[in-house]
Amino acid sequence: MLNWISIAAINLALAVGCGAFGAHGLKSIVSLQQLEWWHTGTLYWFIHALGLLFIGIMTRLNYASAISAWLIQIGVLIFTGSLYAMTLGAPRWFGAITPIGGTLMIVGWLWLAVTSYRLAQN
Repeated sequence: MLNWISIAAINLALAVGCGAFGAHGLKSIVSLQQLEWWHTGTLYWFIHALGLLFIGIMTRLNYASAISAWLIQIGVLIFTGSLYAMTLGAPRWFGAITPIGGTLMIVGWLWLAVTSYRLAQN
């Protein structure tokens, strides 16, 4: 079984680093639109990393399934990764995969709702 608390902590550390890079390293070399993409990716990464921390704790207490964590982790990598890639020069059509990441994050949260409800009924 993966340690989702550790994975969440790594996600949070990386989000801090990427946020700082966006604020200090990218500000003068990318457009305002690109900087907005970077900030959006970082914001979603932070929020979902905190969610992963929460899910990690719930999983250890047997109140949640690790499937939710997997869905959210893969979703945040696709969502944030595509926004970061476009900021760093990938073509705009690359943003077509961003909604796939968002959808996976939504499904992960919904799966958490379903599984935590089911586990609470037992």
